[in-house]
Amino acid sequence: MEAMFWFESRKLSVLSTEISVVTGINNDDFICLTDMVKASDDESRAADIIKNWIRNRATIEFLGAWEMMYNPNFKVVKFDHFRKSAGLPTFTMSVTNWVEDTNAIGIYSKSGRYGGTYAHKDIAFEFGAAISPMFKLYLIKDYQRLKEEESNPALLQWQAKRFLTKANYTIHTDAIQSKLKHLGYKRAKEVLVYAQEADMLNVVVFGCTAKEWEQQNPQLAKKRMNIRETASIAQLLILANLETINAELIKRNIPRAERFRTLLKIAEEQMKILKERDIEHQFRKQFPENNVGKLLE
Repeated sequence: MEAMFWFESRKLSVLSTEISVVTGINNDDFICLTDMVKASDDESRAADIIKNWIRNRATIEFLGAWEMMYNPNFKVVKFDHFRKSAGLPTFTMSVTNWVEDTNAIGIYSKSGRYGGTYAHKDIAFEFGAAISPMFKLYLIKDYQRLKEEESNPALLQWQAKRFLTKANYTIHTDAIQSKLKHLGYKRAKEVLVYAQEADMLNVVVFGCTAKEWEQQNPQLAKKRMNIRETASIAQLLILANLETINAELIKRNIPRAERFRTLLKIAEEQMKILKERDIEHQFRKQFPENNVGKLLE
């Protein structure tokens, strides 16, 4: 059983090591155990360290207790078998075995982007204690810092604006998809067209393509940030507007070159208005105690 994640990764910082946090089942936070190992040991040994931890009898009992409390579909009989076998020289266990045999939801491994072993925060804190008591305390402290930031009204508004921008992007891509079906493009060319349309808007709003931004900002790119995640409030507003307008222009079969000129003119006019009204200052004035400034820098 594979847990489903739908929010992008956020980061904790423990002992100068970044640790990913994603949101999954029941909207709960899951922390990357693989990243946690990096803070205390060789990254290449992460899989072995996690495997040794999960085969421990105390770990099995804790995982079983957590699942019985929160997972109505947990296979208790299978867990009881593992609990009795834990500690024996022949006993072996992996995260995949645990999940598949007991139908557990509190921990699992995944590949691809944000790959690694992830565990519910309760379980991750327990794993932190296995690394060291001090590590667990640092982990809890920075997790609390993260939750305080996320509950900040200003940051919530920032996230809401980004959500609206992404919603507009969906409208934009739907319009492109409809046009592509009409033209009968193959998948490889479809991907190219999507990228071209997105980059056209990037050039209009930010003055560069996504690839050019990554080359100019390698440190941010390493953190998996993209050009739109560093946008100002004004840029986000203009981008959302332009995506809606471009979607309509695409439906009208307006050539890209003509759309580019139209969108560039609209962007310049809107930016002038927003600057005259000092939208950034108004936002900061309305929310003086916030972390949005860090995101805008």
